Amino acid sequence: MRRTCLLLSLAAVLWGHACPASADADELRRNVFDDPFVQLTRALPACPVPEGPLLTEAEARAQAHGRIERGTSCFRAGRCRLPNSYLYDKELMPRVQKAVDADGRFSGTTSVWAWGQRRWIWLQGCVGSEAESQALESLVRGIDDVEGVVNELKVVP
Repeated sequence: MRRTCLLLSLAAVLWGHACPASADADELRRNVFDDPFVQLTRALPACPVPEGPLLTEAEARAQAHGRIERGTSCFRAGRCRLPNSYLYDKELMPRVQKAVDADGRFSGTTSVWAWGQRRWIWLQGCVGSEAESQALESLVRGIDDVEGVVNELKVVP
């Protein structure tokens, strides 16, 4: 396990130094760490698509070390069954989608996107009321392995 953590740390450092970026490439924003970002509901076409987990190369380099530390600290503290909390994200997002679909309250009145990062789920987009926003947050917070929810939903009457 310790060797895996060291290899991940080394890879992050080498990646930061081995990939010099031009000024133009440094401004390009993309999902560098492949954090899952999905649209959960689609009822409000005027709702702008949120940026999601997009970063420039410079922002990604700045975050790399912290992501390694945060990812492994959960396991070291005995709070995660997987060795890195980011390993949950790809399997968590389909469960979030399934829970929202199965609940049925949000499909006709919201346009919501979710992105996951180290067992945290960010909810972004538009809802019809504050009650709807709170209900959606509560639903996602109750899903197994979700550590926290960041509610960035906007109420659009």
